[in-house]
Amino acid sequence: MAAAEGGWCLCELLRFFYSLLFPGLIVCGTLCVCLVIILWGIRLLLRRKKKSASTSKNGNNEMVIAFFHPYCNAGGGGERVLWCALRALQKKYPEAVYVVYTGDVNVNGQQILDGAFTRFNIRLIRPVKFVFLRKRYLVEDSLYPHFTLLGQSLGSILLGWEALMQCVPDVYIDSMGYAFTLPLFKYLGGCRVGSYVHYPTISTDMLSVVKNQNVGFNNAAFITRNPFLSKVKLIYYYLFAFMYGLVGSCSDVVMVNSSWTLDHILSLWKVGNCTSIVYPPCDVQTFLDIPLHEKKMTPGHLLVSVGQFRPEKNHPLQIRAFAKLLNKKEAESLPSLKLVLIGGCRNQDDELRVNQLRRLSEDLGVQEDVEFKINIPFDELKNYLSEATIGLHTMWNEHFGIGVVECMAAGTIILAHKSGGPKLDIVIPHEGELTGFLAESEEGYAETMAHILSMSVEKRLQIRKNARASVSRFSDQEFEVTFLSSVEKLFK
Repeated sequence: MAAAEGGWCLCELLRFFYSLLFPGLIVCGTLCVCLVIILWGIRLLLRRKKKSASTSKNGNNEMVIAFFHPYCNAGGGGERVLWCALRALQKKYPEAVYVVYTGDVNVNGQQILDGAFTRFNIRLIRPVKFVFLRKRYLVEDSLYPHFTLLGQSLGSILLGWEALMQCVPDVYIDSMGYAFTLPLFKYLGGCRVGSYVHYPTISTDMLSVVKNQNVGFNNAAFITRNPFLSKVKLIYYYLFAFMYGLVGSCSDVVMVNSSWTLDHILSLWKVGNCTSIVYPPCDVQTFLDIPLHEKKMTPGHLLVSVGQFRPEKNHPLQIRAFAKLLNKKEAESLPSLKLVLIGGCRNQDDELRVNQLRRLSEDLGVQEDVEFKINIPFDELKNYLSEATIGLHTMWNEHFGIGVVECMAAGTIILAHKSGGPKLDIVIPHEGELTGFLAESEEGYAETMAHILSMSVEKRLQIRKNARASVSRFSDQEFEVTFLSSVEKLFK
C-alpha cells in the first residue's frame, strides 16, 4: 500500500513539472526575444550616435579609430606599442580621427603625450582625443582578491561600456589585452575590431601549473596543498579559458607579439586565418650610438633590470640571485658590483611592491648595492644601459621582452629567463654566434652572472656585437610595416 502511494506521488510530481514545461519555455522565449530587441535598440542608438559624431564640420564622414588602453600613461612596452601604432596609422590615414580610451584621470592629454615623448622618444604627428574613463578601478586586480581573472574581465566589460557610451568608433583596437570588450564593440557598437595581444589572459601554461599543483604568483600555496581546491580552480580555469576563447574569436584582426603568444592564442581563440606575429617596436636605433667597448665612470660592474614593477616580472629572483653572486664575489674576488632595477609604477600596488623589494634587499644585506629607479626619463635609462655590463630579466614565460631587446641593442650582455619570448624569439644565435644567456633558478642566474663577469673583455665584446646585429628585426620601422599590413583588413 505504501509503495503504491509512493508511486502515485512520484507520478503526480512528474505531471506537475510537465505542466510547467511549456509555460517555462514560453517565458524563456519571451525573455530572449525581449533581450534581442533591447540589444538591437541599443545598437541602433549607438549607430546614430556614431554617425552624428563622425560627421565633420564640412559635412563629410570622418573615420574614427580608437585604441582601448586604460593605462596609456604607464611606461611599459605595451605603451610603446600604442604610441608607435598610433604614429604609423597617422602617417597612412592622416584624415582620420584618433581616440584613446584611458583611465589616467589624474593627468591631461598633453601631459600624456609629453610623457610618451619623455619615456619613449615618440612624438605623434596628428592630434589625439583622449576619452577619460572614471571606472578604471573595475579592472584593478586589488579589487578581486579571489577569482581575479573573472572579476577583471567582467570589470573590463563595464569599463568598455563606459568607453562605448562616450565615443563610438569605426575601428576599435584593444591594445592592452581586454578581450571581453571585443564583442561589446563589434556587436553593439557595430565596429570593426582588432586586438594586439601582449600576453593571453589565461594560457595553457597556467592550466598546467594548477593541474600539477605547483606554487606560483597566481597559484597560492594553500591551494596547491589541497587537492579539492586545486580541482575546483582547474575547473574554473577551464571554464574561463572557454569564455576567453569565445570572446577572442570575435576579433577581425589578431596581432600577437611573439611565437610564444601565437601558440597560446591559436590554441585558445582558434582564429589562425586572421592572426599574425607583429613584433613590438623597440627603439633599437636610439641605442646604436652607445659605444660597445666597456667604458665605465666607476670601477666594477653595473647590472641593470628594465621592466615594470609587476608581480610576474619576478624582481625578487633578481635580488636573491644578486645576493648569491655577492657571496661568490667574496670567495672569488670579483670586482665591486651594483644592481639597478629600472621600471615604471602604474599604481599604489606597484609602489607597494617596490617597498617590499627594498625590504628584501635589507633582509639579504645587499641594500647598499641595490638601487631602484622609478619612472625615469628615457635619457637617464639610456645612460644606465650605456654603463651596464649585464642586463637582467627574470619573468617566467615573458610574452616578448622589449627590455631584453633594448639591453641587447645598447650593448649590455643579456641574461634572460629560459622561457617565452626571450627563449624563442630574442636570445637566439645570430648567424650561429652567441647573443646572450638564459637561466631559470637563483643558482643558475648567480652562476651565469659570475661566468659573464669572469670572461675576457674581448669575449664579452664579441657577444655584444652579435646581440646588436641580431635585434634589427625589432626596430620601429619593421613594426610599422608589419602592423600596417596586419590591420589593413580593418580599413577595407
